[in-house]
Amino acid sequence: MIRNNRCRFYGVLVLFLSVVSTQAQTRKIQAFPLSSVKLLDGSFLEAQQTDKKYILAMDMNRLLAPFQREAGLKPTSQSYGNWENSGLDGHIGGHYLSALANMYAATGDADIKARLTYMLDEFEKCQQASGDGYIGGIPGGKAIWKDIAAGKIKAASFSLNDKWVPLYNIHKTYAGLIDAYRLTGNEKAKSILLQFADWAYRLTAGLSDQQIQELLVSEHGGLNEVFADVAEISGDKRYLKMARQFSHLAILSPLLKQKDQLTGMHANTQIPKVIGYMRVAELTGDTAWADAADYFWNTVVKKRTISIGGNSVREHFHPVDNFSSMMESREGPETCNSYNMLKLSKQLFLNHQSAPYMDYYERTIYNHILSSQHPEGGFVYFTPMRPGHYRVYSQPHEGFWCCVGSGLENHGKYGEMIYAHGDKSLYVNLFMASELNWKEQGLKLVQHTTFPESDNSLITLKLDEPAKFSIHFRYPGWVKPGEMKLQINGKDQQISKDADSYVSVKRKWKTGDKITITLPMHTQAEFLPDQSNWVSFVHGPIVLAAATGNNDLQGLKADDSRMGHIASGPLMSLDETPLIVSAKESLNTGIVKTNNGPLSFHASGMIHQQKYKNLKLVPFYKLHDTRYTIYWPYTSPDGLAGLLSEVKKREAEAAALEALTIDQISTGQQQPESDHQFKSANAENGLFMERHFRTGRGWFSYVLRNPKGQAKKLRLTYFGAEKGKKFDIYVNDVLISEVELHGTKGRIFVDEHYPLPATLNARQLVVKFIAKDKSAIANIFEVRLMK
Repeated sequence: MIRNNRCRFYGVLVLFLSVVSTQAQTRKIQAFPLSSVKLLDGSFLEAQQTDKKYILAMDMNRLLAPFQREAGLKPTSQSYGNWENSGLDGHIGGHYLSALANMYAATGDADIKARLTYMLDEFEKCQQASGDGYIGGIPGGKAIWKDIAAGKIKAASFSLNDKWVPLYNIHKTYAGLIDAYRLTGNEKAKSILLQFADWAYRLTAGLSDQQIQELLVSEHGGLNEVFADVAEISGDKRYLKMARQFSHLAILSPLLKQKDQLTGMHANTQIPKVIGYMRVAELTGDTAWADAADYFWNTVVKKRTISIGGNSVREHFHPVDNFSSMMESREGPETCNSYNMLKLSKQLFLNHQSAPYMDYYERTIYNHILSSQHPEGGFVYFTPMRPGHYRVYSQPHEGFWCCVGSGLENHGKYGEMIYAHGDKSLYVNLFMASELNWKEQGLKLVQHTTFPESDNSLITLKLDEPAKFSIHFRYPGWVKPGEMKLQINGKDQQISKDADSYVSVKRKWKTGDKITITLPMHTQAEFLPDQSNWVSFVHGPIVLAAATGNNDLQGLKADDSRMGHIASGPLMSLDETPLIVSAKESLNTGIVKTNNGPLSFHASGMIHQQKYKNLKLVPFYKLHDTRYTIYWPYTSPDGLAGLLSEVKKREAEAAALEALTIDQISTGQQQPESDHQFKSANAENGLFMERHFRTGRGWFSYVLRNPKGQAKKLRLTYFGAEKGKKFDIYVNDVLISEVELHGTKGRIFVDEHYPLPATLNARQLVVKFIAKDKSAIANIFEVRLMK
């Protein structure tokens, strides 16, 4: 199938220039530019303004410092810390450019525009100083690019030529320049972009397709999307070929065959690739690639997504039939994943106006994206689903994670999909207080609503002159059949939804026409996709949660530490969290609204523990600075005693291990390894029985924290039947053990302990695994430093 797609590509390429030049005219549906949509009073406008304050609080010169340094210029300020000076230097600069472009397009704010102009002026100086079109903040970047151009490629999942994902890093700069040009029309952004793209073309021109695929083993964001965008912007067919070449076939191939092979994969590495597949499909008409992107979306949304719209645990896709790690971990869905899934949803909707895309979009912006920003500013990386845990927030000058970058963008572009349009048709996708100015059609539309506090929305039209066209209203999946109501100028309308769940009204519209939409909301119990006994409650599209205390919120405002984005405070034992006891058929009716004011509910006697009887359930996006519960352990009355006994036993074992653990690494996973300064030579990661591991025929090492000097032993987890591999373990260059596994263990996974000499009491311990000659290191699934 891939071979056939390649053949089709070369035929399409001949027609590329005409396809690109007419693509905007032939696309059936388009999103409105952000500048055409203004948010009105409500939660989204408040979030937008909070984001703007955060953007204005950041120091541009500190963001620019890595770019200036690598261009050979004297930095005007000291670089920021955290991820911005530990290998991923400059990645926030690209996100910041996108955030400025979004915010200026959405608000027209003069201060934001001035910052955008300044950033682009400084980028131009860096590019001119580089002399070859390159712009980037990667430490020692020019040296690795020289090696790559010469075919010297050393790629691993989260490194390239021993640097931290440099392709991912430059993707952010490319994306920022594209957004600055497309959203604001800035010609300087276009000039910098095209010179930067020319640099990439020259860099890879001498590489074979196979070598480029080798590059793509390393996380690279959505470079295929970037080159497709450059092709459209420039009209240069070379870049569409590059977009194809930079499409990772290891991920694309199973999707083309409608196969789900995502379990264990790093989630946010894959989603941008799929956005790129869809972007290529948009420009070439390749239906196979579009179908692959749609298959990915359906697989992730229907099988791997929880009620708030997020996915993954510890950044990786877990098995579709086992969400237990999601409920146990402090590292729940990552905000970047939802940021990218929304981008993909937008693409798919514009290709096919089907309401389920917007149902997901709505669910996710309310419950994950809106909730991921503190009302006083600060962005969330992980949103734990473990009952009784909490989130951590960034600060303007502290914490520069990927989710800070995407967070800066998220809250400036809420207006992008409220409406969409064809030549003579308008789509109302979201019920959000807003004002639309469709200049080309002489139409102004105002949507007044307090949704979701109320279940109706009032739309008022103003037209330069009466006009006949269709308005399509989404019939949300959470509204029961026959319950959505539509009035025009006070008169009830007979409505029916089409196959894509939209209600269409075609008539001659005039100034003063008023459309009232009523969307009755009901409260539903939603179990996890694996149908295990964990339940959440959703009112319409709004996920409800309960605050469960504000004790021990360690690191609530993150510092610059490598793991500052993780809520590291004590875990609440699951046998002490609220428990729902009810017959399944009574769950929906057991959640009762408490009053006629702001959304608030109680569980009407279903909560087992007396101390939680008065818990209120409110929209999750309103909860901050607290521990919370979204998913509740559930049992029927008959199963209560058995569940309590099982949970208590499991939690006691987990608590005992946690109490003895000083530091821990889930090996083979990106962020845990990066946070522990992973280094290696001739090492690789893998997946066995849905658990990640690290192995190799060379060596690899980590830095573990031992803040109080209490470490007494190292605990490693192996596959019990593994045998024959020989390797050495060093701690701070001291040989701890010479290991050979004999495969005699009866269990699948086994834990082995290695005592540490009393002299090894440093606050940081470098643990290094070195393969013996002609042998290899065992598959190591976990490393724990123990008291």
